[in-house]
Amino acid sequence: MRKTLLALLLTAAVTPGLAQGAPAQDKTVNWKVSLWVPPAHPLVLATKAWAEDIEKASGGSIKMAVFPSEQLGKAFDHYDMARDGIADVTYVNPGYQPGRFPIVSAGQLPFVFKDGKKGTLALNEWYQKYAATEMKDTKLCFAFIHDPGALHGKKKVVMPADMKGLKVRPAQSTIGEMVKLFGGTNVQASAPEARDALERGVADEITFPWGSVFLFGIDKVVKYHMDVPLYSTVFTYNIGLKAYNALSPGQKKIIDDHCTPEWASKVTDPWTEFEANGRTKMKALEGHEVYPLTPEQLAEWKKATQPLNQSWAEAVKKAGGDAAAIDGELKAALKKYDAGL
Repeated sequence: MRKTLLALLLTAAVTPGLAQGAPAQDKTVNWKVSLWVPPAHPLVLATKAWAEDIEKASGGSIKMAVFPSEQLGKAFDHYDMARDGIADVTYVNPGYQPGRFPIVSAGQLPFVFKDGKKGTLALNEWYQKYAATEMKDTKLCFAFIHDPGALHGKKKVVMPADMKGLKVRPAQSTIGEMVKLFGGTNVQASAPEARDALERGVADEITFPWGSVFLFGIDKVVKYHMDVPLYSTVFTYNIGLKAYNALSPGQKKIIDDHCTPEWASKVTDPWTEFEANGRTKMKALEGHEVYPLTPEQLAEWKKATQPLNQSWAEAVKKAGGDAAAIDGELKAALKKYDAGL
């Protein structure tokens, strides 16, 4: 009896993983995380820290390699890359595919968010409910926004009418609709392609976050910057269902534990701060004009963009959603986190 007990104790001491059901028993998986921003972007470093924490929590059974700079595919294709298993986690801009994700596009409307950090918390809480249907081909990890961006260009634009005849690279599809509404022409270009479009004269203006203006070299080709939180772009981290479903229950829990509002903040806060600091940097830069709008001018912009809200509601209704209820829930989340403009 003593020998049997001693043998059991020795076995437990030497192989604690067997005794405790530790993650070491799980099959090792190697996931690819695809980002389309350059290595210097704050999102890349924060995502690597997120991936390292997952690997540590899984006892090394979930290994993640982060690929920035469109190494695995173009920015426009990232949702389908997760769906098709080209990458296991992808960084998606839903606005790159107009009309495909109507509900989440509420976050793309002008003058919704005043703050990136609070806005991310509000957006993520609100959209989780709808992602299971709207993004059913993948598993949503979390949704977020960048700190509100502005209009930057070669010409000073003060009123909506000033957009007439201008060629504008919009940040996302809703802003593209705004450009058309005001008589401008859209120039489609992903963030990595944007400077070239401006440099070659293909575009006159661009909607972009403040810090990224420097990161992508946009500051070298534009002079005027409207100092108003015009828009935010909605982003999501999506996980391929095949990859997720192949995990053990313990591994799935680890992934779920890293797809929380807290982790959404951890991953995106450095970017929010980076963009906010870009605004301060631009104000101090010679050769650039950062100009505010008067309350009357801002009111005119808000009034002029109202048709975009109506178009959003119609698109949601067409997709079978209750636009009024969905909008009400978003407004409640914005109020809860003091994130609305």
